[in-house]
Amino acid sequence: MFSNKKVAFYTLGCKLNFAETSTIARSFQSINFEQVPFDQPADIYVINTCSVTDNADKRFKTIVKSALKTNESAFIIAVGCYAQLKPEELAAIHGVDLVLGATEKFKVTQYLSDLTKKDMGEVHSCEITEANFYEGSFSIGDRTRAFLKVQDGCDYKCTYCTIPLARGVSRSDTLENVLKNAKEIAAQGIQEIVLTGVNIGDYGKGEFGNKKHEHTFYELVQALDEVDGINRLRISSIEPNLLTDETINFVATSKTFVPHFHIPLQSGSDTLLKKMKRRYLRKTYTDRVAQIKETMPHACIGVDVIVGFPGETDELFLETYNYLNTLDIAYLHVFTYSERPNTEAYEMEGVVPLKTRHKRSKMLRGLSAKKRMAFYQSQLNTPVSVLFESENKAGYMFGFTENYIRVKTPWNPELVNTIHPVQLREIDEDGHVRFDWIKEEILIK
Repeated sequence: MFSNKKVAFYTLGCKLNFAETSTIARSFQSINFEQVPFDQPADIYVINTCSVTDNADKRFKTIVKSALKTNESAFIIAVGCYAQLKPEELAAIHGVDLVLGATEKFKVTQYLSDLTKKDMGEVHSCEITEANFYEGSFSIGDRTRAFLKVQDGCDYKCTYCTIPLARGVSRSDTLENVLKNAKEIAAQGIQEIVLTGVNIGDYGKGEFGNKKHEHTFYELVQALDEVDGINRLRISSIEPNLLTDETINFVATSKTFVPHFHIPLQSGSDTLLKKMKRRYLRKTYTDRVAQIKETMPHACIGVDVIVGFPGETDELFLETYNYLNTLDIAYLHVFTYSERPNTEAYEMEGVVPLKTRHKRSKMLRGLSAKKRMAFYQSQLNTPVSVLFESENKAGYMFGFTENYIRVKTPWNPELVNTIHPVQLREIDEDGHVRFDWIKEEILIK
């Protein structure tokens, strides 16, 4: 039925979305669609949306226009968080033909009986309370690393966040299925797996549909460390209150887990953390960073931070800035606060002017660059291993050390998806690290 048909995908947002896009793509391949890059002509374009910020919403329209410019008669499908939160809004955008909510996105191939362009997009969505079952996902074949989804949804009530409205309650894959997927990824020769989810530290809740925790995140980490064929395991974003000493200590001595943690902070002010309804205060965060650095001095720690949250005065912003400046961290992901309807923060007083938000964001991005440079410099003359990536950029290729330092070397296709021991030497003018090969290296294939 679908022979000679082509499909292309575009993913906005987080690593979890990339894992789910890859899984959706495999469902198209199973019915004989050929997958092509998004900038090439296709019969269907699937856009996996994000709604964390207003900017992600706006980008969706630009991506739709780009697809229609490539093929004006293409069938456009929207899935993901924005599609769940604002299905009618997406359906009204020119060129969009089908909008699928949280429970429907993995059934997309069931909605392909008529690929005729629509005047108004067709919506298949649900109440988010119905999104109470788990769909496993992982990315494969498009990167040197795979994103493995282990958990979905969130039971936290952070006042700025729409994710619980878009993805539903916290629920987890079974430990058995996570291990099965990890083995399948390893069998493909992929060198690194990144664990993803909405709130992965809450892993085990909702496993088998039960409300209680069947397993803990620590037990998941222990089990994955025993899977043969995986050279690297990396933990993506994990809440500071859920990152336990036992997990940190285990990573420090693990065979495969790398010394890299990404830990959301959001604000360095206890006043704002309380307004955000975060489940920790600054002391907890300080303790987590200290514990990591005590057990793994070379560990890379990344931080999420929001600027311009309602009530963030100059004094409270400087409290965050000064706190981050003193922390032993490697980089920041800076988010400019964006009003999201149906959140508590949307109604809060003390709105920060957009100009001020952007100024503060620029200050923190500058601090991030300074922190990254200092971390890179601290690791020079250190032996590490590098996983090389597949992109050829102006005759150079890049790779990442286990502690997430980006290195650069002249393009050599034989290095792609291989791990080599090297010694970090110097930082170039673009902020990438050059290295020396370690003689008589062992090449891991």
